[in-house]
This record gives sequence, C-alpha cells and structure tokens, in this order.
Amino acid sequence: MSVILQTSDLWRTFGGVAAVAGVDFELREGELRCLIGANGAGKSTFFKMLTGQLKPTSGRITLYGKDITRLPSFAIARMGVGIKTQVPNLFNGLSVHENLMVAARFGMPAREAADAVDAMLERIQMTSQARLPVGSLAHGHRQWVELGMILINDPRLVLLDEPAAGMTAGEVERTIALLEGMRGKRSFIIVEHDMHFIRRIAERVTVFHRGRVLVEDTMDEVVRNTEVRDAYLGSAGTKRAST
Repeated sequence: MSVILQTSDLWRTFGGVAAVAGVDFELREGELRCLIGANGAGKSTFFKMLTGQLKPTSGRITLYGKDITRLPSFAIARMGVGIKTQVPNLFNGLSVHENLMVAARFGMPAREAADAVDAMLERIQMTSQARLPVGSLAHGHRQWVELGMILINDPRLVLLDEPAAGMTAGEVERTIALLEGMRGKRSFIIVEHDMHFIRRIAERVTVFHRGRVLVEDTMDEVVRNTEVRDAYLGSAGTKRAST
C-alpha cells in the first residue's frame, strides 16, 4: 500500500533541548500504528507536530504528497484528517445528538448530516443516550462521542492521543471493537500507554526514546526487544503486554 504520511529528519527543540531529534517516519494507507514511549520520550511532541499544534524546528512533514510542515491544525483537518487530543473537545451543554450534528454540519448539508448522525449513534452504540447532555455522561461515553464527532465526516487519516486513557476495562474493549470495525478502511496513528489496548489493536508499533525512534515493529517483536524493555516496558510492562 502507498505511503500517505511521511516525516523527514524532523526536529523540535525547546531551549536547546531536543524533544524530537531527526525522526524519519512513514505511515501507509489503511495502517493502524501505535506510538509508545516513556514520559518525555518525544512521542507527544511528535504527535503535536503531525496535527499542526506544534511547528518543527526543522525537517519536513508530507501528507498525500503535500508539504504540511507549517500548516495550522484546521488546514490539516480539511485535508481529511480527524484529530483527537488528550483534552476532550465537546459541548457539554448540548446533547450527544447535537454534538454529532455540529461536527457533521462542517462537512455536509443538513439532510445528509441527520442521516449521518443517526448512523454514527448506532456505530458508537449511543442511540439510547442521544438526547442526554454530554456533560452528564461518564468519561468513556464522552470519549465515544468525541470519536463519533471525528469519524462522522469520514476522514482518511485519524490521529488519536490516548483514546483509552481513564477508561474501565469494559470501555477499553468497546473502544477496541469500534476501531477494529474500521481496520483497513482508514489509517490511524494512536498515542497510547495501555499495553493491552496496543497489543490488541496495533499492526505496528513505533517506540520513542530520548526523542528518537528506538524500534519499529510488531508488538510481539517490540516486547521481546531488550532495548525496549530496558528503556520503557520493564518487566512489569512486558507482563502486562503478554496478557
């Protein structure tokens, strides 16, 4: 499959300290890639550069063959990219249905949007909660509403920052099922710490360490890699990843 996203010698420094140091990265059409690493490893800074939240100090980012290195987030989103950051972007006073409708109307006319909202409510299994205010929902349900808002305009590439954070085990399983249902239909880059989630969902894993890519492989190979165990997973992480 063709490469849709590529970074070349990407750097980001803060006060002379390199948070991301010369990263070369490729994502192929239909691939689901997870980014992992200890706190401060550079994965979140790298993710923010992909989404336009941060600008690289140097290097290049291309999406569908177009240079997006200096584009703002809204311009990247208009290229068919769905972006979910760690901080939920929801309208707490509006209902689940209304939140989805707000997102849908950015990309389609009213009649088409209404049908899309109904379909998305079914996909995220929240039809029965459609009229509830988002602010009254549990954390996992709020995460699903935001995922629905991102997916409703059918993005080709979806960038998710810790979608399973704070979820119960049951909510994580439901999130995995939602993403599994879209496997191969969209491309995903997911920053995540939950090893069980990553083991279940990722085709390939990119491990960041001290601002660089330490290794890039399947999760099985990553877990067996001694450099990764020493730098990030440790014996406890290896045990969690094997469950």
